[in-house]
Amino acid sequence: MTTLSTLNKFKKDGTKFTCLTCYDSMFARMMDKAQIDTILIGDSLGMVVQGHDSTLPVTVDDMAYHTANIARSNQHALILADLPFMSYVTLPEAVANSRQLMQAGAHVIKIEGGSELCDLVTTLAQAGTPTCVHLGLTPQSVNVFGGYKIQGRGDEAADKLLADAKAVVDAGAALLVLECVPAALAKAVTEAVAVPVIGIGAGPDTNGQVLVMHDMLGMVHGRVPRFIHDFLTDERNHARSIEGAFALYQQSVREGSFPTEQHQFS
Repeated sequence: MTTLSTLNKFKKDGTKFTCLTCYDSMFARMMDKAQIDTILIGDSLGMVVQGHDSTLPVTVDDMAYHTANIARSNQHALILADLPFMSYVTLPEAVANSRQLMQAGAHVIKIEGGSELCDLVTTLAQAGTPTCVHLGLTPQSVNVFGGYKIQGRGDEAADKLLADAKAVVDAGAALLVLECVPAALAKAVTEAVAVPVIGIGAGPDTNGQVLVMHDMLGMVHGRVPRFIHDFLTDERNHARSIEGAFALYQQSVREGSFPTEQHQFS
């Protein structure tokens, strides 16, 4: 069973690890067979499962339902679960909603933001609830950003993101996720903090990589973000199967052949 101790050892040893989003029992079993290291029950389910145009309509009950689906079938992976939009504005509601997701089967609670989360991170850590803080392009703030845009470009923005990362780790965050930030910045953050860092569109130097499951299976409509690779139709997936795609993703991240320069931002 993968634990936070496992991921910390991976970081120390330089071993890359995987994360995929998952929303139901059947796919969890397939990921289990492929030995995917961590599973994220992402609020991305609002878009890929529920058909919304953003993650904002997702509720805590939605997240608890899907987390329980995964937990019943998972044997290997560390389970991360998103607290959805506006569900952790105050400490009391954040604690209550985190408890609901942990009781549903999550091992780590993922939240989006920067240094403003420090009090919450510390409160949850003291209550025995590890957190993963998501920095960079945070989809719950899409209306603040004015769309899905690269974050951390320019010295001021990069300095702020690095300072936020250090602050939340000092407050007790167990993991970080960096989304759509320049590869050089992601490398600097990864080297500056003691906890494992998971990247998506953040270059090859983070400790782990995460993709939305539907994206890495080629189930993308419209414009395809540059950080996505279709592992289902990859010629190395000889069986052309979903299980084969998961196994190839695990292999590619572990050996460092994904992501490549074409998947990152500068």
